[in-house]
Amino acid sequence: MLCGTILGAKRGAFAVLLFLLLVALGLPLLSGGRGGLGVFAGPSVGFLLGFPVAAFVAGWVMERTTLPPLTAAMAGAVIGGIGVLYPFGIAGMALVLDLSLTEASYLAFAFLPGDLVKAVLAGLVTQAIARARPGALLSRG
Repeated sequence: MLCGTILGAKRGAFAVLLFLLLVALGLPLLSGGRGGLGVFAGPSVGFLLGFPVAAFVAGWVMERTTLPPLTAAMAGAVIGGIGVLYPFGIAGMALVLDLSLTEASYLAFAFLPGDLVKAVLAGLVTQAIARARPGALLSRG
């Protein structure tokens, strides 16, 4: 979420793609110290593949709105980090775990409260950066 809200659509998506490349090369950057190509065959593959798209959308929202940074960043984080990312994640879980989309949705929605908290935090961090260094937000440049 922060990649898009701070770096903007293109730079945010490229930053996430670089992160995924490092994960694929084996760096233990994911939760639990996971990394390597094997993570792309697991239930979270949809979320991983959706990360760059979600960052792009979060940045796009920031770039296209005149809302204050807090509101724009929270909106971008919710739209990109939840609205765009969840369909990728749900589809990935359904395929890998051989579940229906409904069953996979129930699994994914367990993470919704935490992701909403992260969206608020992304907004607060983005706002703090905007206040501390007004020119630092590449998403507004």
